[in-house]
Amino acid sequence: MTLDKARELLAKQVQVAGGYTRNGAKLILAEVYKEHGQQAVDRLIEEFDLESLFGFKPGTRFRGF
Repeated sequence: MTLDKARELLAKQVQVAGGYTRNGAKLILAEVYKEHGQQAVDRLIEEFDLESLFGFKPGTRFRGF
C-alpha cells in the first residue's frame, strides 16, 4: 500500500471515528508498518491525530489480524 493510499483510507476512517473504523485504521497502520516501517506509522498517527481519536500512540507496533 502506498502512503498516499493509506492517507486516503485513514481520512475516511477519521471522518466516522467509531469502533469499527478504529479497527480499520489499525489494519491500515499494520500494512503501512509492513511496507514502510515504524516511522511512517508514527507520522500518520501524528498527521491524523489518531492518538486523541483512537488512542493510538506513536511507537505502537500494529499487526494485521
